[in-house]
Amino acid sequence: MARRMALFGGSFNPPGLHHLRIAEVLAREFDEVRIVPCGPRPDKPEVNSVPSAFRAALCDLTFGCLKGAVVDLFDLEQDTFTRNHALEERYQAEAEVWHVVGADWIEGGAQHRSAIHTGWEKGPELWQRSRFAILTRPGHTMDAADLPPNHVLIPLEIPGSSTLIRDSLLHRRAADHLLTKKAHRYINRYGLYRGTNPATWSRGTLEDLKCMIQTDPRNGKSVNWRDKFQPHVNEDAPDFILTLGGDGAMLRCIREYWRKRLPFFGVNAGHVGFLMNAPDQVFEQSFPPTEVIFRQLPQIYIEMETETGEIIQDYAFNDAWVERSTSQSAWLEVKVNGISRLPKLVSDGALVSTAAGSTAYARAMGASPLLADTPAWLLVGSNVLEPAHWKSALLSSDTSVEILNLECDKRPTTAYVDGVSQGAVRSIRARLSRAAAVELVFLANRDMAEKIAGIQFMR
Repeated sequence: MARRMALFGGSFNPPGLHHLRIAEVLAREFDEVRIVPCGPRPDKPEVNSVPSAFRAALCDLTFGCLKGAVVDLFDLEQDTFTRNHALEERYQAEAEVWHVVGADWIEGGAQHRSAIHTGWEKGPELWQRSRFAILTRPGHTMDAADLPPNHVLIPLEIPGSSTLIRDSLLHRRAADHLLTKKAHRYINRYGLYRGTNPATWSRGTLEDLKCMIQTDPRNGKSVNWRDKFQPHVNEDAPDFILTLGGDGAMLRCIREYWRKRLPFFGVNAGHVGFLMNAPDQVFEQSFPPTEVIFRQLPQIYIEMETETGEIIQDYAFNDAWVERSTSQSAWLEVKVNGISRLPKLVSDGALVSTAAGSTAYARAMGASPLLADTPAWLLVGSNVLEPAHWKSALLSSDTSVEILNLECDKRPTTAYVDGVSQGAVRSIRARLSRAAAVELVFLANRDMAEKIAGIQFMR
């Protein structure tokens, strides 16, 4: 029997408890619930009221713990609105697709006047051949003649709407009963849906919250510290992720767990520890700390073309780069927003870096570190021979970069994402992600901004 997938699309702006309850009902009826938050829609301007990175995080926080549910961030990442027929085509190789619709969407179906017929692209064709999971309300009368040929009726009574949630938040009314606890906490942290531009950092507390612990097994100090924090652990329902180790351990932890959308609090058992908190400051106060700063930091969205033409997608929190694979210098072309800015870059390689990663390899290559909340990122050359004296460029947050190998056969290049080798590539395309972001937490008296100031003034 084919796997059955319930395709649950919507703006989810924001996703509320009513959406989660619907997904729970669907999860009992289907093998998988594929949740698809949409990108910009001309008929729903309110979709753009909050940046997509926040909407993506809220969807992961709301649905992430539901077994059988998968949140697809494609539309948010690509800033697109994929029509229902295209979504069906995307998933039909994985499972038998069922479109989830409300009963009001099929009214008038007998006369070909339903919202599916008139509002969906290729609606009449989908009506005849596609499958529909129709959510019905108690007491709502439907005409059997309006039903599509392939359907299943799923009765449920779940009140709530995103409009009600937005209105409550805008007018400072209580909304905790309309949202999951983690989503509500996140919305309050960054001031979402308040009628103002959301913040990218805020002051707050971890007091009384529980964590999951990640240690670097190769670092004896971090392993020994684990027992100190054991009373504050709840691996089944954590509120934040405690990382013990160095910056490398934090990067590995971020790569594995960022989709949990939990804040990362690091305790440095390594060397530099730019992404971490100093152990002496952590241990001299109660834990979890009562005064902290949360910073939401973007990742880089990367598409890499391998030597065989395959496109690989990935995210980088710190940086991504290409470098020569042999003793010969790499010959690269660098395009910025589609314009060839460096037609021939002769160097050991080229790197793109977030503000958070600007203190790492970008700094070692000669670039100045950026403040954590700088709405910009970096393009940096490594041991540049040509053009002479070029080292780096500051990029605006909406910039896209493409780095192409001009001589793949003679001068092969290898790609790296946060230090992890991706193998030989012909090119990489990069931009700041619209959907992937990470929350780092710092003690209030030693925030990331203070660390960068220390680097800039050599103290």
